[in-house]
Amino acid sequence: MDVQLWTYLLVGLSFALYIGIAIWSRASSTKEFYVAGGGVSPLANGMATAADWMSAASFISMAGIIAFSGYDGSVYLMGWTGGYVLLALLLAPYLRKFGKFTVPDFIGDRYYSGVARTVAVICALFVSFTYVAGQMRGVGIVFSRFLEVDINTGVYVGMAIVFFYAVLGGMKGITYTQVAQYCVLIFAFMVPAIFISIELTGNPIPQLGFGSQVSGEDVYLLDKLDGLMTELGFTAYTEGSKSTIDVFFITAALMVGTAGLPHVIVRFFTVPRVRDARISAGYALLFIAILYTTAPAIAVFARTNLMETVNDKSYRDIPAWFNTWENAGLLAWADKNQDGIIQYRPGPVFEESPTYTNQRGESGERTISNPLSANENELYIDRDIMVLANPEIARLPDWVIALVAAGGLAAALSTAAGLLLVISTSVSHDLVKKQIAPDISEHAELWLARGSAVLAVLVAGYFGINPPGFVAAVVALAFGLAAASFFPAIIMGIFYKRMNKEGAIAGMICGLGLSLFYMMRYKLGWIGGPTTPDDWWFGISPEGFGTVGMLVNFIVSIVVSRFTSPPPEHVQDMVEEIRYPRGSGEAMKH
Repeated sequence: MDVQLWTYLLVGLSFALYIGIAIWSRASSTKEFYVAGGGVSPLANGMATAADWMSAASFISMAGIIAFSGYDGSVYLMGWTGGYVLLALLLAPYLRKFGKFTVPDFIGDRYYSGVARTVAVICALFVSFTYVAGQMRGVGIVFSRFLEVDINTGVYVGMAIVFFYAVLGGMKGITYTQVAQYCVLIFAFMVPAIFISIELTGNPIPQLGFGSQVSGEDVYLLDKLDGLMTELGFTAYTEGSKSTIDVFFITAALMVGTAGLPHVIVRFFTVPRVRDARISAGYALLFIAILYTTAPAIAVFARTNLMETVNDKSYRDIPAWFNTWENAGLLAWADKNQDGIIQYRPGPVFEESPTYTNQRGESGERTISNPLSANENELYIDRDIMVLANPEIARLPDWVIALVAAGGLAAALSTAAGLLLVISTSVSHDLVKKQIAPDISEHAELWLARGSAVLAVLVAGYFGINPPGFVAAVVALAFGLAAASFFPAIIMGIFYKRMNKEGAIAGMICGLGLSLFYMMRYKLGWIGGPTTPDDWWFGISPEGFGTVGMLVNFIVSIVVSRFTSPPPEHVQDMVEEIRYPRGSGEAMKH
């Protein structure tokens, strides 16, 4: 069978599995819809959390970012994995003991304020819609390449699948579907990594392979890649260009922003006891580590194979995978000197982004209308294709190539489902049930939650089909906003019983406002026009400024709380109860 038939087979089987699980585990109550009835085992919850955590960004994009950024890409590994550890140790057990369904639910009750709840709902909706739109776009890209359909068609198919098991099953259906999706995505990620590690170094363990010697050569793989890059004018792969302060602030922003992501926090409400929340956090960390320790190896394998395969090669002799990705609009070659040879060098190929035409050049390449002639680089590569194209570049069997497609879809759909649930619960539970119509029946609330999920699927699909030009910037913005808003409010809500509603609300607004201004000014250019890195405050990039917003939130919250009335006695007693590390017994019933 060829790649397309293998893809139809593996993707079709995986989708049938997801839908079957959704039917088997459909929700029949609001508790099952919101937190899977609170009866998920720690092992299953650990796998589901890992799948929820590792979105299309982790599966498809992270290794690509590291492949092109080298040492600087380590901030994503440190930030995202460190963020999970922070979440698992400092937040998850205590939030589980509090016994609420959502983060806005915790903030609203802890700070005894509808305003605080509303601010939290707005943050949750913004972060969730940002992420789910990216997942839908990732689904469209995978379908476009491997099933040879239009990207929009791929988004429609993804919408239909997520709609079915998220709307029908709620958290119960999503949880057991995510267990299956984790198995698919980790298998799809590891198989090609093991193949390529053996091929390049003879070592079957990718984590060891990328630090080993190249098979048949007296040189280590990383040294070889450094040499290839410096010969072509790139910075050595193992050297960084970011300042220490920027690396620190970006890592911290990713950590605290990730620890405040609502779709991951809610997973710890699905287990029966506080102890189970801790155990499932440990399982999830183990399952996440498998992928995150493999990603740097895949990045090195992919960059090495790419440079040896295409650089200074005739376009007419280039492998078929190059033309396939070229036709998908994610790779382009501009023959600037008309010699028919691909020159891969530092610098941009285009003035902005590639503008493809329906014409072919003299060598048969798909032509573009906006090449930049100011440098020697002729090759444009979308970073998101590195993991997907890696098996093709390494000439692995067709079934492995198809398996990666199924894994990419599993990663995107698992996170999309979790985010859609956050959106639906924020509307039905935190806005309607808690503030607008507290007397609504459980049956009506369940149908409202499903209706909210339907609306969320439609909105996410729209942005997946019509992504704004600043999607990448908004992803960084989402992490910054989560860091500047949720994290301080949650951490002080657990560990500082003197924190009151005035301090929490003031801190969230100031942290959000400052971070939003900085990112709109220095990332999006919406305020005051375009800027350069020389304009950044203290050399801190917009991706790292969420850390500053977080610090401002902490300072404002503490200062305001000290000059205003302390929280009611029953709230302080509740905080004291949450912090008890032992003797908690069953979680509070709500």
